[in-house]
Amino acid sequence: MKKYIIILIIGLTCSNSLFAQWSKGKGKGYYKLSAWYLKSDQHYTNTGATDPNVTRTQFNTNIYAEYGISNKFDIIAYTPFFARTAQNNQISGTNNSTIQEGESFNSFGDIDLGARYAFYKKGKWAADVKLLLGLPTGDANGGGDGSFQTGDGEFNQYLSTSLGYSTSINDLPFYTKSHIGYNNRSKGFSDEFRGGLEAGINLFNNKFWLISRLNLVKSFKNGSLSATNNNGSIFANNVEYTSFGFEGAYYITKKLGVSASFDSAFSGKVIAANPSFSGGIFLDIK
Repeated sequence: MKKYIIILIIGLTCSNSLFAQWSKGKGKGYYKLSAWYLKSDQHYTNTGATDPNVTRTQFNTNIYAEYGISNKFDIIAYTPFFARTAQNNQISGTNNSTIQEGESFNSFGDIDLGARYAFYKKGKWAADVKLLLGLPTGDANGGGDGSFQTGDGEFNQYLSTSLGYSTSINDLPFYTKSHIGYNNRSKGFSDEFRGGLEAGINLFNNKFWLISRLNLVKSFKNGSLSATNNNGSIFANNVEYTSFGFEGAYYITKKLGVSASFDSAFSGKVIAANPSFSGGIFLDIK
């Protein structure tokens, strides 16, 4: 679903970089507990302009996991076990009185389950194909007016492929990879094209990964739902954006580490026009 952001999800949803490890290998895994936060007081309209909106926050805590069941085949799961959408009080600018009370809504979020197959690896190059199934386990009609969503209410299938290259720069491990994919959606939502670029370098004696990324979501506008959305919800139909982001991941031990990331859309349609932040702790079993 939308783990974005801004996977960008986000994409859209929440950042879970694996630092150029294209497949985990049999019996190996990557597990991450993290929190994601977005505070939005403006959004991109369906023309790409920015408009203000009542301040809303979206927050979730989630578990992301990858496990290698063979040397080429991994299973993937993303579970936002707590998702919250909230809106501030609307205050009068003339007499400072409360025009409308704020509201919040908590529930489970939308789960992603999938698999990745590493079909090519030669020298410094690697390629894979991945299928993610987005399950509508969140609430698409939360809150008093139904707009406090923690999910989009539809089942989607995202098929993607990625190509990566790993090397070193001045003896520092470095990688770059690209991905493209097609998100097939249901319940009147438009299908999507997604693509992105990512690069990372390892610093401080193999303890710290610094990662940058660029992501794109483009709607095919073949759905029946209206794109009208006054609050820039990340669960709206016909969402489009181009975003950039950065992530840092520090290994406390060879297996245990902490990470923090930032992502923001610099152009878009029907999406929040504010940055999102994420932080977490991970276990990398190699």
